[in-house]
Amino acid sequence: MPAIIVTGADTDIGKTVFAAGLTARLNATYWKPIQSGLEGETDRQTVARLTGRPTLPEAAVFRLPASPHIAAAAEGRRIDETGLILPALRPLVVEGAGGLMVPLNDDATMLDLFARWRAPVILCARTSLGTINHSLLSLMALAARGIPVLGVAFIGDPEPEVETTIARIGGVRHLGRLPRLATLTPETLRTAFDAAFPAGVFDLPDGADR
Repeated sequence: MPAIIVTGADTDIGKTVFAAGLTARLNATYWKPIQSGLEGETDRQTVARLTGRPTLPEAAVFRLPASPHIAAAAEGRRIDETGLILPALRPLVVEGAGGLMVPLNDDATMLDLFARWRAPVILCARTSLGTINHSLLSLMALAARGIPVLGVAFIGDPEPEVETTIARIGGVRHLGRLPRLATLTPETLRTAFDAAFPAGVFDLPDGADR
């Protein structure tokens, strides 16, 4: 099992909850290299609470809930993306900060980091209005950099035509759809995740980059 990167087509779509479900499913270790915002639980703490699985410390943590380059600048710091090395632990679930084009500094984005790592990506996409545009643009960006895409995981209420359109035009697999959970506990997440994503759906196709 390779390292798998979880990224989003938009912000605040439930990417961390999906990453927690995936971490539990794969019996993996979780790592979010950059955390912006320290009010309430961090994403690492959320995943630890929901899964009981090991988590790795963040490479950089900032108080301001903003784009990493802005949050870093607010503390007089700069993120050096060349120092962000993919841990050797496997299986490993890595959660990006925001979407693909989120800047890490004045010169590099999350997409640049993923292109260097070359690990397969799962794109999380909301099912609400606007998701076709955001999702297809994200898939185009990944394809342009030659980054392997495992598929799209949808989050929200069912929108079969929208979901099918994104998978068809984007040329990627529809992995499943995780509904929003009114009560979020380890048990409710596990049950919903197992119902949403069939066994084996996260396996890499033969010949895929590992």
